[in-house]
Amino acid sequence: MIRLTNPDKPLYPAAVHVTKQRLVDYWRRVAPFALPHIAGRPLSLLRCPNGAAQDCFFQRHHRRGLPPGLRAAPIGTEEFLVIDDLSGLEGAAQMDALELHIRGAHIGALERPDRLVFDLDPDPSVSFEEVKRAARDFRALLEAAGLASFALLTGGKGMHVVAPIDAALGWPTFTGFAKGVATRLAADDPARFTAMATKARRVGRIYIDYRRNERGASAVAPFSPRARETPAVATPVSWEELGRIERADCYCLDKIERRLAALRADPWSGYFDLRQGVSPAALRMFAGAGL
Repeated sequence: MIRLTNPDKPLYPAAVHVTKQRLVDYWRRVAPFALPHIAGRPLSLLRCPNGAAQDCFFQRHHRRGLPPGLRAAPIGTEEFLVIDDLSGLEGAAQMDALELHIRGAHIGALERPDRLVFDLDPDPSVSFEEVKRAARDFRALLEAAGLASFALLTGGKGMHVVAPIDAALGWPTFTGFAKGVATRLAADDPARFTAMATKARRVGRIYIDYRRNERGASAVAPFSPRARETPAVATPVSWEELGRIERADCYCLDKIERRLAALRADPWSGYFDLRQGVSPAALRMFAGAGL
């Protein structure tokens, strides 16, 4: 169990009861749910020494003097951060890390990605109902490619659609497939979607960020808090319950703990047991899939 410095420090301006100690308590409660998604993957930590409202910065490299639960993982000539257990989550909180972002491959198989993720990022004029509709459209498109997917509320204003993948493809083909899926949906309904990051193209649309599937990219981890005004949490939800959810930031630290205690079934049931890959037919289905 880690010894915290300044455990009573408030971390959120709109939720002063959420202190560093409260963050550690949160990780201790949700670790059994969060660690299977986080452990063994290179991490980027969003550190906020002065709280969520100001001067946050990303750290993904290991350095001397970090809490012992954060270990160094060599990638080429660099050393990246990896955690394996609760001590790593506690260590991240000691470093004032409010967000944990994970890469799409495990440290032992860095050239074989196993997590496909699409970030649906809406323009401020787009309602959350439209975001939910977009997530369902993405689900259907992935099903056409033979892939089951799962819904994640980002804790911001959008959603992620996530599909676990057998670690069989190299990064160029994997990224090409992700681009092909995103550009297909954008081409089929350009009034609603864009796969281009240009700000002018995003006005009134949902930006499909497929670049989360590039080799060095990362995405917010399930159950990670967000560095916003309030301590919203990136929350896995089932497709069935999505219809009654009104906001992407509806679950905060307090609510997520009550949610987990009340759930009768895992909203991502079967995620870690699913064995699925991108077939040659699916690669051919989408232009730009690296073939």
